[in-house]
Amino acid sequence: MSMIEFRNVQKYYGDFHALKDINLEIDKGETVVLIGPSGSGKSTLARTVNGLETIQDGQLIVNGHNIGEKSTNLNLIRKDVGMVFQHFNLYANKDVLENVMLAPRIVLKLNEDENKKRAMALLDQVGLADKAHNMPSQISGGQAQRVAIARSLAMKPRCMLFDEPTSALDPEMIDDVLNVIKYVTSQGDMTSLIVTHEMGFAQEVANRVIFMDQGQILEDEATDKFYNHPTNERARQFLSKIIKH
Repeated sequence: MSMIEFRNVQKYYGDFHALKDINLEIDKGETVVLIGPSGSGKSTLARTVNGLETIQDGQLIVNGHNIGEKSTNLNLIRKDVGMVFQHFNLYANKDVLENVMLAPRIVLKLNEDENKKRAMALLDQVGLADKAHNMPSQISGGQAQRVAIARSLAMKPRCMLFDEPTSALDPEMIDDVLNVIKYVTSQGDMTSLIVTHEMGFAQEVANRVIFMDQGQILEDEATDKFYNHPTNERARQFLSKIIKH
């Protein structure tokens, strides 16, 4: 059963055609990675899924809701669709624990004891229980990104979007964040859509790989087939430059 379905989706920025006739189905529980050169439309595509970017034509169905309809309550969709950004967007005036507890308190109306217990369990899951009372300014970028992941998971999303979650990190911090994402995507039946330039990670974590260029999906294949036998010439060129043999 589909969690996300794009039907002939078009996205423009003025005259610039950012997403061109996107047709894509992502089933519940799948982990799908979006790759491609910078400016190919990967992040734009991911950001349409929770309404951060609007579409101009076509249909985008997320968990049974049509994103394009004016009557659709985007806040309801965002309860089910978590997002981890390139930059962590933590609240600078709240400690790590409060960052994780805030949305469940306001949106899910969780009582404080249950909320705190869940938040601490999530911080433990991402290896940061000992940083619960640190302020964001007192932790590293990699740790902040792991807090951001815990914060998204605190809403118990059915789907997680990761928009180049390691691109703003120092190289030595990347592995810790990728290991957390690997763990998260391996649990339960959550759907994950990951935009990344980390090709080895994509190969490890994805059920499917989608290759985009110039706003189009040029290849959509099972991970092994894509890496070993890409059929699209542009995808072959991209892989030959990115992956060192």
